[in-house]
Amino acid sequence: MSEVCPTCGLPKDLCMCEAIAKEEQQIMIKVMKRRFGKIATIVEGLDEKTINLKDLAKKLKSKLACGGTAKNGVIELQGNHSDKIREELVKLGFTESSIIVKSFLNPHEKNY
Repeated sequence: MSEVCPTCGLPKDLCMCEAIAKEEQQIMIKVMKRRFGKIATIVEGLDEKTINLKDLAKKLKSKLACGGTAKNGVIELQGNHSDKIREELVKLGFTESSIIVKSFLNPHEKNY
């Protein structure tokens, strides 16, 4: 007999906890200028308990062909990927209405 999920009460192979958690997230994508003039894209607002951040960061880094890390409940990617990250998160099951994109760059600078 298969194990039962303690959260939803369904068998582990039918568990919907992660899918439900993806719909409830309020995700904020920020583009910031870091040290030495490097651009970084930061994804915040993901719940570490219900979503595997390291796995999500690995998928995003692979799809966007960039470096990055997942730590302290935040995914940080190298470069400006704000539009592409939104598309990828929607493909991975997050709702588009719960994703907010903000840019903290000077509007006169080039976005690489």
